[in-house]
Amino acid sequence: MTERTRYPSLNGRSVLISGGATGIGATLVGYFASQGAKVGFLDIDVEGASALQAKLEHEGMRGVHFEECDVTDTPRLRTAVGALRQRIGPIQVLVNNAANDQRHLIEETTPESWDSGVAVNLKHYFFAAQEVFKDMKALGGGSIINLGSVSWMLKTGGMPVYTTCKSAVQGLTRSLARDFGPFRIRVNTIVPGWVMTEKQIRLWVTPQAKIELAKAQCLPGDLLPEHIARAALFLASDDSNMITAQDLVVDGGWT
Repeated sequence: MTERTRYPSLNGRSVLISGGATGIGATLVGYFASQGAKVGFLDIDVEGASALQAKLEHEGMRGVHFEECDVTDTPRLRTAVGALRQRIGPIQVLVNNAANDQRHLIEETTPESWDSGVAVNLKHYFFAAQEVFKDMKALGGGSIINLGSVSWMLKTGGMPVYTTCKSAVQGLTRSLARDFGPFRIRVNTIVPGWVMTEKQIRLWVTPQAKIELAKAQCLPGDLLPEHIARAALFLASDDSNMITAQDLVVDGGWT
């Protein structure tokens, strides 16, 4: 791993991350904690969250706080954010990361599964942003980072609810950027390519898929969670203080 850039403005900053127990989210938690940020994260995976906290404590990062939360339960989401606020202070950075890219066929999509997919991949992004808006407004600014996906850009099939939601994330970003901008709250989207998380490798990355991806990317090598985390650090820091309503695509040149 190359040496990490240091962002002095992140030291002591209160950062809230959804879906932080595993995958990209766990890397986000670790990277922000390594900058000296006060990190709180949400997840339904208590076992994964506990393992992450133990790992970070072993590495000397003890200021990481966890709240169990199903982000699709909006009242619980608000309560969990409030609990973390009591521990890390008013939220200055929000990273909307939680999502579920389960494959699903058009023929098998029901009204109930549609609503469930929207709840986990889009709805809570808005309500988390709504909840932290009061903090950021009172503080005189903040940064909201939404996680999108190149899947809809590539016309990926086999998961219509997911791709619809991920395209909508970028619309949500631009809308919030306009409404929150007067309060110096920046809203941007990180748009990852195919990130080689444990889940992706276990469920969907086949040898043939790796060959095709290598041909499609301009840059050689795997796209890793750390590449997404580095982009998030920049967008959360004061170094990007005049960047808002933007899509930062991190995909090795795939799209």
